[in-house]
Amino acid sequence: MRVKEMMTGNATACTPTATLADAAGFMWENDCGVLPVVTDGGKVVGLITDRDICMAAALNNRNLSNIAVEEVISGNVYSVAPEDDIHKALETMQDCKVRRLAVVNEDGTLEGILSMNDIVLQAQEAKDKRGSGVTYGDIIEAYKSICAHRLPAAHEKAASAGV
Repeated sequence: MRVKEMMTGNATACTPTATLADAAGFMWENDCGVLPVVTDGGKVVGLITDRDICMAAALNNRNLSNIAVEEVISGNVYSVAPEDDIHKALETMQDCKVRRLAVVNEDGTLEGILSMNDIVLQAQEAKDKRGSGVTYGDIIEAYKSICAHRLPAAHEKAASAGV
């Protein structure tokens, strides 16, 4: 099955200059926990999550109406193409430890969002070969990788140095 068959199209997005208050409002109105951050031309330059907004609120002594989205996003864009196989998307989610991916065309323009929710809702038992091609086992394995605790940066450096 292809990403385009499971993704949410027409995803609500925001610009880098939108405020965190605006982004939170868009999330509330659209019942979502992530917004793609796009340029005027629709190119995805990042994603902002409800967690990003909460952490910015907790760590900054500023009103969310005074913090731009571009101050919070990492600029890392984890994405897949609409024609990619859904298993490739699951692998990207596992590798990047994310629950949602931007779906972009070849020039980086937003096509939609693919979330674990989208995939879970279409998963089938392994015995049903006519379904989405994604089994419950595939979902569990991906989710285990996504949910694994990340080491703090200092521990990661020590581990990679063999300490």
